Amino acid sequence: MTQDVEKRWRDPKAFRSAARYAAIVIALALLIMAGVIIWSATSGDSCADAEFAVCTDPARQILVFGPVVVLLLGGLGAFVQTYRVWRDGGRWPIWHGAGWALFVLMVMYAGISAGVAT
Repeated sequence: MTQDVEKRWRDPKAFRSAARYAAIVIALALLIMAGVIIWSATSGDSCADAEFAVCTDPARQILVFGPVVVLLLGGLGAFVQTYRVWRDGGRWPIWHGAGWALFVLMVMYAGISAGVAT
């Protein structure tokens, strides 16, 4: 018979570590998004008649896929850490939650940014 997960999930050190990891991944995704928007706004391309500030195809593709890839890789990294903590007998649901939070943000951003790609 296998052991069930420990029901007391209070581990401030693991929570801070997982929260810091998720915050860094989210900040990196936001940094890519803001960087593309600033790069496109300050470039010499004429986008005055465009309905969105990011009007070149490479900038739109980076805006759509850049943060999605960062959030995907961050979520996968959190799930790898979940497995490592589980294997060592630690409180793995904290990292599991961080991974799912990053995946949910990835799906939300992909759905919102899909309108930019078209």
